[in-house]
Amino acid sequence: MNKAIITQISAMEILDSRGFPTVKTTITLDSGIKASAAVPSGASTGAFEAVELRDNDKNRYLGKGVLKAVANVNGEIAESIIGMPVGEQQLIDETMQKLDGTENKARLGANALLSVSLAAARAAAADKGVELYEYLGGNRARVLPVPMCNVINGGAHASNNLDIQEFMIVPTGAVSFSEAIRKCAEVFQHLKKLLLSKGLSAAVGDEGGFAPDLKNNIFALGLLSEAVKNAGYEGDINFALDAAATEWITADGSYLLPKAKVRMSKQDLAGYWEGMVAGYPIISIEDGANEEDWELWQLINANMGKKVQLVGDDLFVTNVKRLKKGIDLKVANSILIKPNQIGTLTETISAINMAKKAGFTTVMSHRSGETEDNIIADLAVGLGTDQIKTGSLSRSERTSKYNRLLEIEQNLGKNSVYKGMRAFR
Repeated sequence: MNKAIITQISAMEILDSRGFPTVKTTITLDSGIKASAAVPSGASTGAFEAVELRDNDKNRYLGKGVLKAVANVNGEIAESIIGMPVGEQQLIDETMQKLDGTENKARLGANALLSVSLAAARAAAADKGVELYEYLGGNRARVLPVPMCNVINGGAHASNNLDIQEFMIVPTGAVSFSEAIRKCAEVFQHLKKLLLSKGLSAAVGDEGGFAPDLKNNIFALGLLSEAVKNAGYEGDINFALDAAATEWITADGSYLLPKAKVRMSKQDLAGYWEGMVAGYPIISIEDGANEEDWELWQLINANMGKKVQLVGDDLFVTNVKRLKKGIDLKVANSILIKPNQIGTLTETISAINMAKKAGFTTVMSHRSGETEDNIIADLAVGLGTDQIKTGSLSRSERTSKYNRLLEIEQNLGKNSVYKGMRAFR
């Protein structure tokens, strides 16, 4: 059988959900098939992420234009990739990595590379006449991820006074993905009513969750508990937090909650998380320590790792080298998967495989600056991640991913699986 060949690659500058530019690439095959992919952008980023190339031209988009990345796709990358079989994903990705020549994709830009990498995967699936999740996972691609819905925003994602970046609800008691999303959407609406009844703002932050000024982080958890109770789902809904504690580290190694102006030692912060878990149904904490504070990560994992999912985001940045170090040092038990942290689909898959082999759970994730592209839904199912983070139950760049997962569940029919609490092992 003839292999489908890439005949054209074309990138353009589009807008993300914060109104800043990002890259969208379209790949055309010799059969005439076309497929596109757009890449997101993060606000709270780890120091070890692959580099998102920006123009730094203050006369365009406050310096955040991506015309250089677009030019790199349309120029060097296209010249190297055109003529390749679209199904050779690893070859395509490794060719771009070698072309870039840097460890962190700083020359051509991870945003440029990823847009091509994901568009190629979509084109290859279309050429085979299958959905992307089927192309990636075959018959194994039938497990729907448990959604972690970010219903209260704080930290770098909101201009309120909350230091914890994400307060999420997790529908562990549902029997299907569609039931899970329904329960979360109902809790979201009950939370809105509760906020308004208390004279609090129901405006939303970058990821679609509410962003009111509250007394403190504990008060936010109390509101979540009340909203879950009002919805009638006590016992079916757990909580998850993204602390983004890399934002809290100080020069002397202690931690300062920047909005609350509360200073903590490493031991204090570890105790802070233990207290929260003891008081509320929290089953997952992401980035509970700084990305380079391996000692505190070890302490938290030793104290809590057997009962709580401890997710490394800034810690691991979807990078197998950092993940390997984390596995060896026993610093966590879960990894957040963000393809744009590493820059290619092949490297993303390598991180997922390494994590699974080590017994880690895996969480597919969006970014705070998103697009309407719903590709991470297919990646979550096709690559078998346990959970997915894609924001709240508002803003179409968030709900587009949930809606795609509902479509996938419908496509799978009785073959679909929803693991609920089992996804947290």
